[in-house]
Amino acid sequence: MTTFLWVLLGVIAVIVVAVIGMYNSLIRLKNRVDEAWSDIDVQLKRRYDLIPNLVETVKGYAAHEKETFEKVVNARSAAMAAESKGDAKELAAAENMLSGTLKSLFALSENYPDLKANQNFLELQRELTDTEDKIQASRRFYNGNVRDFNTKLQVFPTNIFGNMLGFKAREFFGIEDAKEKEPVKVQF
Repeated sequence: MTTFLWVLLGVIAVIVVAVIGMYNSLIRLKNRVDEAWSDIDVQLKRRYDLIPNLVETVKGYAAHEKETFEKVVNARSAAMAAESKGDAKELAAAENMLSGTLKSLFALSENYPDLKANQNFLELQRELTDTEDKIQASRRFYNGNVRDFNTKLQVFPTNIFGNMLGFKAREFFGIEDAKEKEPVKVQF
């Protein structure tokens, strides 16, 4: 009987260690997803801070292009509102709309040679381009972590314990609307 008791205790210990290991790996992945989301927030904040400076610089050269400026400002406001909600789908849609309006703003600069040569504009454009690249990298990092986390939640036996412990799959940061995947057409 003592051998049976030791075997039973050994099996229970193995199960407890396995559950602890699964829980810890889920927590690690959840924290990576949260960190990746935070990285996106940091880059978006930088973008939101740069946009008003860029718009003001361009306004001085292209005062009659009011509609383009309004679209950029409205898209920025919509993106900031979506960011505060923390919904990945809504934020992705708003950010994609903002990216499209920024492309229109840069295309607008092609009609103003003095603007293209302006140091403030060039520096703001360079910083915004750098920020856009960082946002894309942050999105890829976030989506990679979401993939790993969601995969872990879906494979056996972690799926059983993950659901029991209240872990929920996360949304990818992507484009839902097919129109947003099309290239932006700029017409003057």
